Amino acid sequence: MKTIRIRTFTILSLFLILLLPWLFYVTAHLIETKTLSFDMNDSQKRDLAKTIRLIETNVENWADPVWQDQLRGQLQESGMGVAILSESNQEIVQFTPERNRTLLRTEQFSILQDGRVLGRVIIYQPNSRGVQMITAFAGLLLAFIIVGYAMRRFILKPLEQMSLGVRQIAEGDLDVRLPLFRITEITEVRDGFTQMVESLQESIQKQVALEEERRFVIAAVAHDLRTPLFALRGYLDGLEQGIAHSPDKIAKYVAVCKEKSAQLDRLVEELFTFTKTEYLEAELQENAVDLPLVLQKSIYSLNPLARQKHISIIVEHFGQDCVVMGDSHLLERAMNNLLDNAVRHTPCHGKIFIQCLRDGSQVTFAIQDTGEGFSPEELQRVFEPLYRGEASRNRSTGGVGLGLTISRKIIRRHGGDLVVGNHSDGGALLRGWIPLANLMDRVF
Repeated sequence: MKTIRIRTFTILSLFLILLLPWLFYVTAHLIETKTLSFDMNDSQKRDLAKTIRLIETNVENWADPVWQDQLRGQLQESGMGVAILSESNQEIVQFTPERNRTLLRTEQFSILQDGRVLGRVIIYQPNSRGVQMITAFAGLLLAFIIVGYAMRRFILKPLEQMSLGVRQIAEGDLDVRLPLFRITEITEVRDGFTQMVESLQESIQKQVALEEERRFVIAAVAHDLRTPLFALRGYLDGLEQGIAHSPDKIAKYVAVCKEKSAQLDRLVEELFTFTKTEYLEAELQENAVDLPLVLQKSIYSLNPLARQKHISIIVEHFGQDCVVMGDSHLLERAMNNLLDNAVRHTPCHGKIFIQCLRDGSQVTFAIQDTGEGFSPEELQRVFEPLYRGEASRNRSTGGVGLGLTISRKIIRRHGGDLVVGNHSDGGALLRGWIPLANLMDRVF
């Protein structure tokens, strides 16, 4: 819909207020006089010239009643009036038509003889523009009515609708739909208002989603804490009650308690990291980070676990100049999670392949294992908090369902992304990228 500025609307309104009375005036004058000339017509000019000549040629008869009657008769025929004053402003003759003087037009002149003022003459002529003035006033009223209606429709009513919308929002009703308006400024306010409503709706939807996620996390954490705690308590009770009566059995019970406590420690640590990346949104401690070096550190830290399962971690390719800007601690945590996930899901005597290289304006990395890979459901839900692909919620693989979620959040906070899939040769494939650092930022 085409709109106009309120400044243009004001100018058009003023123009209408000025134009409409004038159009009414001209139209009324044309209808009454059959001409567009605003001067006296020929008949009025002849009557005026005849009256002036009669007065000027009969100066000595001004006081004669007979002449005055003759003058009065002529004036009545032409609808005019006259007032003749002496040189001392004494009234000699006075005749006014039977109409309001406000509707009369006057002509004044003095009679001179030999440089001496003999008298002053005032001639009253009928003002034929009275009807035109009334018509012009009617046009002015009509212009005000039109402008008032336009202001009501295009300015006041939209403002009332927006005011009503604000009250609806204040009462919690976000289902506010405002129509399109003709005034540009009001339309801009409406667009901002609509954007605000959409932002509020989006914010509320996010809040609802976060609340649902929070409830899910609480329920899942309660379940995941209960299992190792229940086992830990059972074995501790066994130790306390003397069920483990041999050194070997005591050592077994202690080993199980240590394993369960390690699971609890891992779960708490993962939850802390997840909460930090999800809700706290802490500022990144950005520095120039060599991503291959971070991956190498993660390989060193995961080597003991890999050796226990006789898994070979193979570096296929580490490119040069793979520097990114980011938080080295968080990036190392993300890579540790990815490698840990690969080690846990790779069978004994399996292999893990790692590569990191520069690709244009970004650094890409990939981690491939020789495990079973992801199922179709896992590909859809693998990044959901606390989701685990195992059929049961046992901890045989040692995961808590937050590692990949945390890794993707960290990588996304660094301006990149992480995706999962299955390699054509089998096994899971995790691929990601992070923007390459600018030359000015590469200061170690």
